[in-house]
Amino acid sequence: MSQPSHNTQLVKKINVELVKNMLRTSGTGTKASIAEQTRLSVATCGTILNELVQTGEILELGWEESSGGRPARKYQFNADYSFMICMIVRSESGVQSISYVLANLNGEVIEETAKVFDQITLGTLEDWLDQIIEAHPNVQAIGIGIPGVVQHDRIGICDVPALADQPLGILLKERYEEVEIIIENDMNLTVYGLYQKLFLEESHFAVLTFPKNHFPGAGFMVNGRLLNGNSYFSGEVSYLPYGISREEQLRLVQGSGDPGRLAIHALVSIISIINPATIVITGDNISPGMLDDLRSGCQEIIPPEHMPELIIQNDTRQEYMTGLITTTMESLTYRFQLVERK
Repeated sequence: MSQPSHNTQLVKKINVELVKNMLRTSGTGTKASIAEQTRLSVATCGTILNELVQTGEILELGWEESSGGRPARKYQFNADYSFMICMIVRSESGVQSISYVLANLNGEVIEETAKVFDQITLGTLEDWLDQIIEAHPNVQAIGIGIPGVVQHDRIGICDVPALADQPLGILLKERYEEVEIIIENDMNLTVYGLYQKLFLEESHFAVLTFPKNHFPGAGFMVNGRLLNGNSYFSGEVSYLPYGISREEQLRLVQGSGDPGRLAIHALVSIISIINPATIVITGDNISPGMLDDLRSGCQEIIPPEHMPELIIQNDTRQEYMTGLITTTMESLTYRFQLVERK
């Protein structure tokens, strides 16, 4: 039974994505092997491959070695067909900076750099993006990590004042109409990057951070998916009832204060609500030497059978960028699959 006419284009796009993803993960393939793995017909795969070869998204290689029958032509995903721009906006100890990476469609880094700015505004981002796109006009996606709350392409609370309350994603989508735009919270991206590094299967996982000169934050993976919350406020652990004001809280994690007191409170709250298998604790205000005290402080309240593994990792810059690159790359693929029956 044929698909309804209004679904024809959607089904075709999904099938094209199936073919591209199969070649991206497998390296190379023939029409027959692609058909077998995607569950599409050989004829459909042939039509899709011909179109993708014409656009340059797929490369046509030589013939496969024959085992007695007619040799089959091999195909390869062209990761350099287009590129992704990934930018991480930071505000650390009063210094505002942007880390930039240009990556291909396999997530491989082509070029990278970082710049420090007196003040980061929407114009700062647009000017730099314009320069990159002028040099690389085949950019297909832009991903930006923000130190603040991101809800429906709008930034809320933010450590970079000029970006707070700005509809950044909406404005960038209007400016770069043919480009996929992803704006995401820094903790969510760090959580996703760490999760990919530490886990190979779905699990409950959390990251708690105590950055210098900023309020603590957290991020969660539940059943293998990021937890954003109803209004994307999930992880704002500085609003937990610590029994002190937010100003006192900030003083406590600075200078000669005791961030361990707040960390134990936050850890116990996360454990009792999310029940994660592992919690990674990051940030300049937490040192590896605090691990035993944090663990024992939690164990005074949490039954031993429910205690997660605690890991302290101060530097998560690489995992943050990995999470951003992967999220941006995933924005170019369909999150669901419809396949043609043979």
